[in-house]
Amino acid sequence: MMINQEDLLKFINLALEEDVREGDHTSLSTVPADAIGKAKLLVKDTGILAGVELAELIFKTVDPRLKVEVLLKDGSPIKPGDIPLYVEGPDRSILTAERLVLNCMQRMSGIATVTKSIVDRLEGTNCKVLDTRKTTPGIRLLEKWAVQIGGGVNHRFGLFDMILIKDNHVDYAGGIKEALQAAQNYVKEKGLKLDIEIEVRNLDELKQVLEVGGVVRIMLDNFNYGQIREALQIIDGRFPVEASGGITPENVREYAETGVDYVSMGYLTHSVKSLDLSLKAIK
Repeated sequence: MMINQEDLLKFINLALEEDVREGDHTSLSTVPADAIGKAKLLVKDTGILAGVELAELIFKTVDPRLKVEVLLKDGSPIKPGDIPLYVEGPDRSILTAERLVLNCMQRMSGIATVTKSIVDRLEGTNCKVLDTRKTTPGIRLLEKWAVQIGGGVNHRFGLFDMILIKDNHVDYAGGIKEALQAAQNYVKEKGLKLDIEIEVRNLDELKQVLEVGGVVRIMLDNFNYGQIREALQIIDGRFPVEASGGITPENVREYAETGVDYVSMGYLTHSVKSLDLSLKAIK
């Protein structure tokens, strides 16, 4: 996934509108307009740092006069007491940007930390971890960016950039062959360049998909380890394979060792604890 600065700026401006609106009245009423100061980002947790590049853009958007000194880059291991960056400039602007910077960096760092832990558990296998669309509305871009920083791989970004045929699509279409053939016809008729992935719930559906072909990946949904191995024998290397459903940090290694190419985990983005970071004024 490419990180588009235009999309980031849209997010930042929307977030500032949500928070600031007509003005940061607390800072405006208590801090002199001409006051210049400095603050440090203080780490109070252990994990993987994420959101530094975003923080730089937030500070710049809030006030171009703010100068950021980066000491630790995205992806760096962090521990309590570390200082990833300093920011210097008008005090009011630092205070206005503070909460947005922290909210983003804490959330992103939590996701990057969990993702890195999963990547470490997969070391020595040929399996990669994928994220999902189980993200927080409005900040999917940030959450998927954090997965990248943690060493994971982004799945599709949204409904618009890939066709992923799942169980409900199959049921509404009247069958898995019908759904797959309809998707292939749709792409051809519309002249679209969209990859097609399909989810199968059992070996019968898998065999039907193999008869039709024309997909970039097959997802095995809620298969146990034995069923996955049997499915892989049937597929015989013809398509990349993704395992999905019920995958946790505790069992992810066992799934990877079945021989699948990918495991997808909503856990990366929907069950993450934010890392503890704070912005402290330097007097």
